[in-house]
Amino acid sequence: MKSEEILEIIPPTEFPIGLGGCYVGQTNFDCCVYDITIFDHTDKPESIIEKNDKFFKIYHCGLNEKRAEILIQLQNMQILSDKQWELQMFLAKINEKQGLIYNTFTKNSIIESQICLTKAKDGLNKSDPFVSSWIKSAGYFLTDAILSLNTFRPSPSHMLNTLRNLESTQTNKTLALVIDLLGLERATPSLLNRMSKSAVGLSDLVEKNNNSKIIQKKIDCLIKKSLFSDCYFYIGYITRNNFYRIKNSLNSYPELIHILKTGFDLEYDSSTFEANIQSLFDVTKILLKSTHN
Repeated sequence: MKSEEILEIIPPTEFPIGLGGCYVGQTNFDCCVYDITIFDHTDKPESIIEKNDKFFKIYHCGLNEKRAEILIQLQNMQILSDKQWELQMFLAKINEKQGLIYNTFTKNSIIESQICLTKAKDGLNKSDPFVSSWIKSAGYFLTDAILSLNTFRPSPSHMLNTLRNLESTQTNKTLALVIDLLGLERATPSLLNRMSKSAVGLSDLVEKNNNSKIIQKKIDCLIKKSLFSDCYFYIGYITRNNFYRIKNSLNSYPELIHILKTGFDLEYDSSTFEANIQSLFDVTKILLKSTHN
């Protein structure tokens, strides 16, 4: 889709606009979304536009953005509108600091994983129903960290394929343990169908912005391509994102335990919890050393 066609679809604005994500990286499926960022210096929540069976996700940030999780998604952005060349200069600065951004994002992902593992460990003696959700979340944060260590940005529907093709290094070998704990080998069409309903339901419960339509479209696309493990990874990753959005108010959602059980494909074998937590803690230590090299 041409720049002028995209600009006709999104709300008119005088602020700089850029296109990021899959369509810039040329790694897109038919179901991928046009990720549009408007640099209007606001923190408006993301919004979604559906047009001609295509989805456009609108993000907002400023030209003084500092958060690594945002900056990592702005790399290689295609400029759609930039009358004052402000966005071009900002993107040039991001490119200069690319190594630092990836390193910061890696460290942040490892820290978030450690936080999840600590919560899981603390919950072992309290019969916390979210222990296994914290463990799964830790695993997905570690895939973020490993991907970033290899200078790739997170892209949930393509991530597993990227992870499969990473160079074989001592650090990357930790991925096998993480992937094993995530349970991708369990992926079957019938299981994915059940997981998808929970992922869509959780999105409607938490995001309330029609992102569930995008989630369902991507799931259908991955299943149609027989990419069952990739679909399992995608559903778990999206479930992690929404679980994390409400991590400080879990008790406000009585239906959450059932949704997460299916969306994360959780197993409640408490005999393995402690060993899994320790295994992932060991991975975080290995990855942290790599950020100092």
